[in-house]
Amino acid sequence: MLLIITQEIKDFLNLHKLVYVATVSSEGKPNLSPKGTLIGWMQDTLAFADIRSPDTLNNLQNNPHVEINAIDPLSRKGYLFKGKARVLENGSTYDEVLNYYRSQGVKSPINSIVLVDVSDVSQVISPLYDLGISEQEIRSKWKKHFENL
Repeated sequence: MLLIITQEIKDFLNLHKLVYVATVSSEGKPNLSPKGTLIGWMQDTLAFADIRSPDTLNNLQNNPHVEINAIDPLSRKGYLFKGKARVLENGSTYDEVLNYYRSQGVKSPINSIVLVDVSDVSQVISPLYDLGISEQEIRSKWKKHFENL
């Protein structure tokens, strides 16, 4: 279990843009939402832009707990983050994160910024590695799979 968002993790998130954020509605129904803007903002905080996330935002009003899964689709390795979210609609941190996204070329309208105070970070590794299969073999298999789509 890792407790901080290292530079290695920040680099991973910058490289692998598609992550999944899990929330739960007030009725106890799960919501899994893809996000393309997750960044490591501080050593214990992630951020993502609310571009089109009405269900996620509604769920966070009732229950701020989230899990976020970020996986490299070729190596089948990544990270699982657990924490509590805060929604920002203005203020200095909102402006800083918004300016970061704009400097990175995000042109979509951003409704709010979601900060996630991370309480737990763990590595996710495919069970294929337990069988002695190398990362090169796994990457090759999945690269071929995606090329054939």
